[in-house]
Amino acid sequence: MELALYCPDYGYYQTKKDNPGRRGDFFTSVSTGPLFGQLLAFQFAEWLQTEIGRRQSEVRIVEAGAHDGTLAQDILDWLQSARSELFSRIQYCMIEPSARRQAWQREKLEKFGSQVRWFADFQGLAGRNPVAPARPSILHPRCYGVIFSNELLDALPVHRFGWDAAAKKWFEWGVALEAGKFVWARIQNSEFRIQNSELESVLPDGYTVEISPAAENWWREAANVLEHGRLMTIDYGLTADELFSPGRPRGTLRAYFRHHVTEDIFDNVGEQDLTAHVNFPAIQAVGESAGLATEGFLTQAQFLTRILDKAVKDKSFGKWDAARTRQFQTLTHPEHLGRAFRVLIQSK
Repeated sequence: MELALYCPDYGYYQTKKDNPGRRGDFFTSVSTGPLFGQLLAFQFAEWLQTEIGRRQSEVRIVEAGAHDGTLAQDILDWLQSARSELFSRIQYCMIEPSARRQAWQREKLEKFGSQVRWFADFQGLAGRNPVAPARPSILHPRCYGVIFSNELLDALPVHRFGWDAAAKKWFEWGVALEAGKFVWARIQNSEFRIQNSELESVLPDGYTVEISPAAENWWREAANVLEHGRLMTIDYGLTADELFSPGRPRGTLRAYFRHHVTEDIFDNVGEQDLTAHVNFPAIQAVGESAGLATEGFLTQAQFLTRILDKAVKDKSFGKWDAARTRQFQTLTHPEHLGRAFRVLIQSK
């Protein structure tokens, strides 16, 4: 999954700049138009104003998984026009390990000059001394403000585990090569366990779940680099009650190709998007163990509606027209993007 999506030469996110949107393989909240970024900017401004009042100095918005920089552009455009004083005191930071995607983002955000900075990872953002001995945690938190991602964690690599009902144990699904094609293959002696052992007695044979240590590690690093402020993600995902469902016996790992969804992730390798639902209880637990407090876990519809309730009363948010109405309906309608996406907000 990591190679198919992120390989520098052949990875899906490396070679396809226009994969979101009508001409691509899937729609995102950003694809609907600038309203999504404007609503986020309004909420960020409220949070950041508090940080500036506390620190009387520069604060940061940190975005990871920005693809071509469109969401950053929408956020910065609104802040520049509607919160100019705050805008002048914000540093917008992009966490982007890919040189190719950095180039796409730099082209789109060129007009903002030095106000936007790029870092390959959270350690660079934290200002960690590159010659210092490597350690498992970040030593020098540097971020006051907001760290966020939109549709990033669902695209980080996962491990797939299946239930062997006869043997009453879990095995891992690995990838093998057979007659020149990728196929699933069982890896025995898995150490995977679930907390509810009674549930195992009723699971059908082959029932599959995913875990993403990569997503948990990402959240842990973000939490460690946040000195004061908020950490937020918006993504497809599951609640604790939804982790095991009769409707998902084969897990949530899916491929998106030209707006069609399929479970065949080995078809069109490197040419299609791969995603798996985020395990939000696991992510929330990681943040809380790193010292964060959970402020909210909402659907995207709930989150954006709460922002809109405040924004429409603020003249600086601008005129509400038919285009904004259409965008908001797509962003919040349960049959579109409103229910499928969840928003987790934690703070320090």
